[in-house]
Amino acid sequence: MIRRLTGTGFWILLALLVVANAIVMWHSLTVLRFWEDEAFNLTVPRNLLAGLGYTSDGTLSGSTLTPFDPRISTGPVVLIPVAGILALGADPVIGARLVPLAYWVLLVVGCAVIGRRISGRFGALVAAALPLAFNTAESVSPIQGPADLLGETAAAALLVWALIVLPRRAWLAGLLLGLAMQAKLIALLALPAFAVALFLLTPAAPFRRRFTATLRRSLLPLALAAAPTVLMELIALVSLGIGGYARHVRAMGGFLLSGGQHTEPTTATQKLGTLAGSWFVPWWLTVAAILLAAAVVIVAAVPVRHRRSDTNPGSAPRWWDRDPQLLAWGFGSAVGLLAFVAWWAQASHLPLWVRHPAVGVFAFAPVLAAVAVRAAVALWRRRGPSNSQAPVRILSVAALALLGGVVATGGVSDAGRALRAPAAETLAQQRAAVAPLAAWVRDNDVEWLAAEPWGGPVSSVVLTGAHVGLYDAPAMSRTMTLAYGSCRTGSPLTAAGGMVICPAP
Repeated sequence: MIRRLTGTGFWILLALLVVANAIVMWHSLTVLRFWEDEAFNLTVPRNLLAGLGYTSDGTLSGSTLTPFDPRISTGPVVLIPVAGILALGADPVIGARLVPLAYWVLLVVGCAVIGRRISGRFGALVAAALPLAFNTAESVSPIQGPADLLGETAAAALLVWALIVLPRRAWLAGLLLGLAMQAKLIALLALPAFAVALFLLTPAAPFRRRFTATLRRSLLPLALAAAPTVLMELIALVSLGIGGYARHVRAMGGFLLSGGQHTEPTTATQKLGTLAGSWFVPWWLTVAAILLAAAVVIVAAVPVRHRRSDTNPGSAPRWWDRDPQLLAWGFGSAVGLLAFVAWWAQASHLPLWVRHPAVGVFAFAPVLAAVAVRAAVALWRRRGPSNSQAPVRILSVAALALLGGVVATGGVSDAGRALRAPAAETLAQQRAAVAPLAAWVRDNDVEWLAAEPWGGPVSSVVLTGAHVGLYDAPAMSRTMTLAYGSCRTGSPLTAAGGMVICPAP
């Protein structure tokens, strides 16, 4: 009877998870406004189709066409497929958003696969539901939803599948890691996670021999991890020439060191508080779930000693003994998540944007959640002295309940937010407002418009079909400006939806 109820509950929860994802995905694809980072990224596939090469409009790089623009942190693993879809005649926004949406499906399925391998079908449910519970939308520079034209979801999906194939095909894991870096360069921070996992997957031996064997095993995966980036850099070198490539490298170095931001310094405490508050539940509940999950894993790792007898000799087997991959996935994911969060937390020049560590959270937190489920179940089933059973069982139930509650609340809240009437402008409203301006741009053969300031006007310019620059860039000194409200440079040339196109200065 209990088994039948458990089976029914699983299928009900799975159906709810599928429905919640479907609601959030459709909302993200068709309802959410097309925001400025998406618009900036879209300039690359649009220029690629126009025969201008892998080039952005350079909106943040001087507002001139900029090949291999370092300010476009979303990489070719996302943007080149977008160009392919747009080449088929797809709507620019919907067609572009289909690519990250496909990566979202790949991420959720990958989390389910690795979650099932770690802790069965309920572990698969928890792992697959966790990305939906991570609230990346309610902050500055958000990931509004899974269809946003950004590289974080794609990088995380590729990292999850790299973990899945690592035990048997380390070379393929290396290639997937390299592709993740060409979806979002920040995926490079996952390298220590894979190094630890590969070390733990190497057959047991004295440390020095095991370390040497790991190095030998890592040569091909590392070469394949570097291959996509090396290929792109070679293409950039051939395209830009030596002088242009040197400037490109300097610009890339400056962007990586500064994060492209010039904001007030932030502290590690502020960062960790922001991250803890990004789960649709009070921050203290998130912290409690993390601490309980960690406690379960630690307690379950302590072997139980029994009195020797004919029926019960020595200590009980450890809960990971029959799964040599578990340690690799668990420790590797812990190192991976720590690397992303620690990098972001200590980088005082970076603002309080959970989008920065999102790749690590999306990729590694589901694996750790599945490990916690496995440990909690092992604690519940473990036999030991009767006086020690009640506390560990209470701990396991509390950890499962709290972890499941946080994940379920997140999924329901995310789907509920999608079903509510949007508080901000929708994609349809945005299109309707821009349509008269787009017609005017076409009728007057306008090639460039300056957006004033960075933000909504950038999206509007891209939707008109013109190239987009920033109003205060020297290259835009003789270019018409799209702004909200009124013009600084005379009477509007045309106006619609609260926006104006103003004469050149």
